[in-house]
Parts: sequence; C-alpha cells; structure tokens
Amino acid sequence: MEPIILLAAGLIGLLLGVLLGYWIRQYLRRKTQDSLETKIQQRLDQARKEKAGILEKARRESEKLIEEGQKKLSSQEADLLKVREILLKKEESLAEKDSLAEKKEKQIEQQLDQLNRSRSALEQKRQEIQQKLEEIANLTEKEARKELLNQVEELSKKDLLAKMTRLEKEGKERYRIEAQKIIALAIQKYAISQIADLTTSSVSIGNEDAKGRIIGKSGRNIRAFERAAGVELVVDEAPGIVAISSHNPIRRRIAQLALEKLVEDGRIQPARIERVVNKIKEEVKEQIQRAGEAAVYETKIIDLPPKLIEILGRLHFRTSYGQNVLLHSIEVALIAETLASEIGANAQIAKKAGLLHDIGKAIDHQVEGSHVEIGIKILEKFGIEQEVIDAMKSHHEDYPYETVESVLVQAADAISGARPGARRENMEDFLKRLEDLESIAKSIKGVQDCYAIEAGREVRVLVKAEEVDDFQAKKIARDIVDRIQAGLTYPGEIKVNVIRESRAVEYAR
Repeated sequence: MEPIILLAAGLIGLLLGVLLGYWIRQYLRRKTQDSLETKIQQRLDQARKEKAGILEKARRESEKLIEEGQKKLSSQEADLLKVREILLKKEESLAEKDSLAEKKEKQIEQQLDQLNRSRSALEQKRQEIQQKLEEIANLTEKEARKELLNQVEELSKKDLLAKMTRLEKEGKERYRIEAQKIIALAIQKYAISQIADLTTSSVSIGNEDAKGRIIGKSGRNIRAFERAAGVELVVDEAPGIVAISSHNPIRRRIAQLALEKLVEDGRIQPARIERVVNKIKEEVKEQIQRAGEAAVYETKIIDLPPKLIEILGRLHFRTSYGQNVLLHSIEVALIAETLASEIGANAQIAKKAGLLHDIGKAIDHQVEGSHVEIGIKILEKFGIEQEVIDAMKSHHEDYPYETVESVLVQAADAISGARPGARRENMEDFLKRLEDLESIAKSIKGVQDCYAIEAGREVRVLVKAEEVDDFQAKKIARDIVDRIQAGLTYPGEIKVNVIRESRAVEYAR
C-alpha cells in the first residue's frame, strides 16, 4: 500500500507543481504586459507634449519672421519714397537749368551777332583808313612792307655778314684745334708698333746635308711636306737656308715650326712629316686662342663667346698692306674708345665695334664675299649686339652711317691705317689674288684641298681619289684654268697642278 500511497502523493505533488507554475507564469505575464502598456502610454504622452512645444515654438518664430518682414518692407517703402522725392527734385532742378541754358544761349547768340557787326564795321573802317594811307603814300600795303624790309635788310646786311664770317672762322678754328688734340691724344696713347709680315719665311738648317734629307729620295720628303703643310719649300736660294713660301701666314708659321723641329731631330720621312705637321697645327691653334684672349684682355672686352675669340685670334697671322690685322684691330678699338669718350658717345660700343671691325678677314679666304659682309654674318651668328654691328659695318663706307659710333670706328680705322709706318701699300692686291686662286679651285666639285704656291704662279690641287678618276682630274684642271682666265687678272701664266693620290693603310698588331 505504501508504494501506491507514495505514487499517489507524487502525482498530486506534481499536479500541484504544474498548477502553481502555470499560475505564476500567468501572473508574471499580466504584470509584464501592464508595465509595457504603462511605458508606451508615458512615451505617447511625452511625444504629445514635445509636439505641442515644437508647434508653439514654430508658431512664435513664424510670427516673429512675419513681423520682421513687415518692418523691412515698411523701411524699403520709406526709402523708395525718399529716392522718389530726390529724383523729383533733381528733375525739377534740371528743368530749371535747361531753361537757364536756353536763355544764356540766346544771349550769347545775340552777343555774337553784335560782335560780328562790330567786326564788319571795324574792317570797313580799317580798309577806308588803309586806302587813305595808300593814297597819301602812293604805296600799297605789300609794297610798303617790302620797302621797310629792304631798308632794314640793307642797314643790317653788312653787320650780319661780318658777324657770320667771324663766327664761322672762329668755330672752324676752334673745332679744328679740338679735333687735332683728340686725334693726337688717341694716336699718342694707343699707337701700337707694327711689324710687316712678308709672304716668305726662312729656316736655318745649319749645313747643306740637311737639304738632301729635306728633299728625300726622288723628292718624296719635300712633296710630303708641301702637301701636308700647304706651302712651297725653296731649298736652292741661299746656302744653309730653306725658304717657305705661302700667302697664308698660318700655314707658313706651321711649316716653319714643323721644319725647324724636323731638322733639329734629323729624322725626316713622309710618315713623320705628317705627324709633326699635325702636332704643330694643334700648337698653332692654341697660339691663336691665346692671341685672341690677349686681345680681349688688352681691350677689356669680357663678353665675347670663346669661339669668336678664337676667330679673332686668327687675325694675329693676317696682314693688311703689311700691317698685322689683330694689332690693327686692337689699335682701332682703343682709338675709337678715346674718340667716343671725348665727344660723349658710347665708348663701349665704339671699342667693341673697333675690335671686331675686321673679323671677316679671319675667314675671308674660306667664305665668299667681302670681309665686311662676312664679319656681319659672323657677329649675327654669335648674337653680338645690333649696335655693335651697325657701328662696324660702315668702316669702308659700304653701308651708310647709322650711329655716331659708326663714324668714330671709320675714323679710328683710318687713323690706325694712315699713320706713318703702319702699312705697306703693295701687299693687299697680291694676297687677294692668291686667295682668289684658291677660292676658284675649291669651288670645283671633288676638290679636297688646294694651295697657291710659287708666289701665285702655281695652284696645287688635291682631289678626292675615291670620287674622282684620272679623266675627271684632267677635266677639273681644265675647268680651273677656264675660271682663272675668265675671272682673274694676273701677270705671266699660272700652272694648275691636280694631284690624285690613293693610299692603302694597314696595321700590324
């Protein structure tokens, strides 16, 4: 029985537990629901209060904005009324001014009419008086004026003529003395001693045996030397001396130095001749650069490009009527500077133009045209100032004088060239003819190089062996002869020697 009772008791307890749990859950559910409804209601009430507050605030702000807008509108209306009143007043004032202007205009017209009538009356009176005067004097107005001027002119003519003559004489004398002082000062201050260069140089060889080495077997050494240096060697004129002949002073200097070095060393053969000549060419090139730099330093012109300074240095080996052109250019620069300073012109422009006035002579044997034209092209190429070009291009009067400095450069050039001992007059035409000979030969297609030798009696022409055959070489010689005969005037005859030479070179290593 006890198990049954225990089972029954357990079932009852379980049932009571289930009922109790159900009741507790229902209680908790109702309590939670009541709490949520309360919270929701509270939030709804709060939202309604906030809505009412926002609406009230918006209403107050809108009323405030409307009130402010009405005030601004009232203020603008008041301003517009004021502006309207001002415009009305101005309009009334303008109307009054127009009325006054019309009245004044009428008054002025009346005064002009009165003035014109008075002028006409005065003119009529003047004519009547003039007519009476002419009747009394028996002269018209023009005749009376002319007679008066004649009398005044006659009375003062002698005085005026005497004063003009005296002033002119005094002015000429004063300017003549002043000009003499300036020119004498310029010459005395900057005259540079000149040494005339000839077209030949001589090299002392010590003994006659050296001549044989210079000539070489079958003349190969002397031919190689003449071909490499572009000069002519004369070995039979005087004992112990070899003469070098060339119109080009740079080639002559290169040949002189090379021959002295070869004679001193004693080893003379074609390959060594070429090496020595090429080495001396480089040394002379450096000499040219130093000469240009020295000229720039002496004249204190520091803004010239290095290449232009090198071209300027080539003038050290160029002569004009026996006068060294570089020394002449320095002299012209300094004289032009002095003249410009004395008369108040631009001394720097005059000095620079004087230094560069003969720059075209440095390459005139390579480029066609006068040295003035070539000089202008060189200066334009290197960006030299136009004022300097204008000042230098008129020194031979090929161009009109454009500036005061151009007149001064021409005067300085004349002073430098005309002073005693500066030039030899028998040189320029001869050198020009030699340069023309070379220019004619170089203008032929296929010519590699050419040299005028034997004082212009022979032109030695080297042609490009890979482009010219033997037949064309003969034709080139004939063409050069024809052009020389058509374009040059020369004494005697000129030999044209065309050389076509090919070389095969290999190296053993």
